[in-house]
Amino acid sequence: MLQGFKQFLMRGNVIDLAVGIVMGSAFTAIVNGLVEGIITPLIAAIFGQPDISKVGQFTLNGAAFSVGEFLQAILNFLMIGAALYFIIILPINKLQAHQAARRAAEEAQVTSEGTASSETPSSTEIRLEKDIRKAEDREIQLLTEIRHIIKQEIGGHH
Repeated sequence: MLQGFKQFLMRGNVIDLAVGIVMGSAFTAIVNGLVEGIITPLIAAIFGQPDISKVGQFTLNGAAFSVGEFLQAILNFLMIGAALYFIIILPINKLQAHQAARRAAEEAQVTSEGTASSETPSSTEIRLEKDIRKAEDREIQLLTEIRHIIKQEIGGHH
């Protein structure tokens, strides 16, 4: 029973998850800095206040409504998503595509020289596609973890 638990803990997914959580926590500071240092002042310059949560407030039969609160939540989501995409995902995708293309070119060169590889170009392409899919799955997992951490951070501040 303990051996199975040890194997579970040592699986790559658990370790990757732990690293993702730590990196997600560290990335939260970057996102917060971007939002608080650049985007919030920009919103204040456009709308005359640091956020739009107070815009469109009204009361109907004693119930308070706030269109701005909803719009602010959407804006926060879009800002965090844009920061994640442009600061993390886009550079990683470009790096992985560059590395995969370089690997494929090196393997094709070795194959054409007839020295070290017996892979056909189609099997190389298949392996490259699998590597790309694995990287994309990993990105989705990391984004989900980061989103969860950010939700916790935002939820803890309200």
